[in-house]
Amino acid sequence: MRLTLIASLLLAIVTPGLAQDEMVTLQPAQVGEIFCLARLGNDMGPVTGLLSPGLTKAIADAEVNNTAWEQANPGDKPPLGDGIPWQSWPDYAPECTVGEVTVNAAGLAEVEIHYNFPSTPHAGYSDTLLLAKTAVEGLGAEVWRIGNLRFEDGNDLVAELVRAFNEEGA
Repeated sequence: MRLTLIASLLLAIVTPGLAQDEMVTLQPAQVGEIFCLARLGNDMGPVTGLLSPGLTKAIADAEVNNTAWEQANPGDKPPLGDGIPWQSWPDYAPECTVGEVTVNAAGLAEVEIHYNFPSTPHAGYSDTLLLAKTAVEGLGAEVWRIGNLRFEDGNDLVAELVRAFNEEGA
């Protein structure tokens, strides 16, 4: 159901461009909206197509390492036992909204992602999607792709994926 909603949203974004026979690409805020929809639906599948090649590789490498760790340590919780850490805290946040979007002169964008807990208003936090324009072979255009995710504490997704397997015992 949620994937259908996300697919419908994507189609609504792209359809006007198809009617005018021109290239329409997602803007940074729209990438953030898709990210939030995926987090709320607890299904990051729609986001995987919005990842940079580098982040895609970092996740794939971590998943291979996680599988090897599981095989070497049967019965123990692996480093990615809770999945890919897509946000600062593993607790499900019932509200996810896009905040400030900034694009710098180098063509990099930052999209604030705000997580809120209505029953605990002071527990909310914000992470930041780090986007860059990426050329897509055969498309003839550059599109915004998520290159990394900076967590509220200053750490980032790529570093966490590496650190998960470099800590003692992992």
